[in-house]
Amino acid sequence: MWRLVRPDAARALEDEAVRRGLPRYVDVARDRRKAKFLIAKSLPADFQRDDSTGDLWRLHRSLLKEYQEFEAEVDAGEAELEEASPNFLDLKAELAKRIMTECHFCMRRCGVDRLRGERGYCRVGDEFEVSSWFHHLGEEPELVPSGTVFTLGCTIRCIHCQNWSISQWYESGTPMTPFEMAKIVEGLRRGGCRNLNMVGGEPTPYCWLWIETMRHVDVNIPTVWNSNSYYSPETAELLAGFIDVYLLDFKYGNNRCAEEISDAPGYWEACTRNHLMAERYGELLIRVLVLPEHNECCTRPILEWIAGNLKPWTRVNVMFQYRPEWRANQRRELSRRLRREEMEEALRIAREVGIRNLVWD
Repeated sequence: MWRLVRPDAARALEDEAVRRGLPRYVDVARDRRKAKFLIAKSLPADFQRDDSTGDLWRLHRSLLKEYQEFEAEVDAGEAELEEASPNFLDLKAELAKRIMTECHFCMRRCGVDRLRGERGYCRVGDEFEVSSWFHHLGEEPELVPSGTVFTLGCTIRCIHCQNWSISQWYESGTPMTPFEMAKIVEGLRRGGCRNLNMVGGEPTPYCWLWIETMRHVDVNIPTVWNSNSYYSPETAELLAGFIDVYLLDFKYGNNRCAEEISDAPGYWEACTRNHLMAERYGELLIRVLVLPEHNECCTRPILEWIAGNLKPWTRVNVMFQYRPEWRANQRRELSRRLRREEMEEALRIAREVGIRNLVWD
C-alpha cells in the first residue's frame, strides 16, 4: 500500500544519489549488511560494573577503534557475528546509565539524578514516555516506510515547533520499558519498515533507554537518530558504533538566532561538532528547515559549512514546510509562511556553495 502513496520511496534505494550518500544504510535496510548495534553486541568488552567511570570511558574509546576495524571485517565477510558477554553495547548501556545519575546527555548538562526521580529541562524521567509509533510515510523517500517512535520532551524550545504538543508535554505519553520497546521495534521491522526512526520531541534524553532497548532486539534493522543536534560530546561517543544514520537538523547559522528562537545557547559549536562525529562514525542525512527572513543569517552559513566541511555526497534536505506554530507569533518574521522567492533563494544558495546531493520539499 505504501508504494501507491509514495512511489518515489519504492524506487529510492536504487537512486544513485541515495546510494552515494547512504551506501551502508541501503545495504542494511535490504538485509545485506548488519546494523551497527548487532555488530557492537559481538565485540567483547572486558569490564566490571564496579569499575570507575573514567576506566569505562577509556575502555570505550579503545574499543571504538576496534569496533571500526571489526565492522569493516564483518562488512567484507571476513568475520562472523557471535554475541559476546559482556559486549560493546553493554558497555555503552553502563556508561549511559551512569550519565542518568547526573544527566548530561544534552548541552544543558542539568546534572539531575533521573534514576532518583529528578527531572531537568527536558522533563524526561527514567522510562520511555511514548506519544506514538507507526509506519511513517512522510519522511525522506529512502527512509519510507520508517518505523517511527515519537517520544515526549525536548532539549530545546523552538517557539515555532510543529510538534509542540509532544516536545513540551501538552499531551500525555504511554510509559514503556526498554523490553516492551524492543518488541515494538521488532514488530516494526517484521511489518516491513526499513529502519527504526528515534524521534520526538528529541531522542537525546532517551539515549540510555534506546541503548537498553537494542540490547533486547535481535532483528537486523538500521537505526536512525532523528535529532536537533544539541547533544553532548559524551552522547556523541555513545552513539558511535550504535547509530547507522544520523538524521540531523542543522537549525541555525549562528548562536544568536539559536538562543533567541530555540533557547539553545552554543548551538553552532554543538551542531557542527556533532555533524563531524556523525560523518566519522555513521552516515549523514541533514535537514535544513528554511525560516522566513533567515536565508542570509542562517541558510547561507549552514550550507557553506556543510559544503566546506563534509563529504561531497553528503545528503542535504532543504525543507520548505515551515508554518507558524505554537508561539511563532512572538517574532514578526516567523508569523508567516515562506514566500516563493525565499525558497528559490535557498536553492540558489545551495547550488552556489556546491551542495551536490540536494533534496528539497
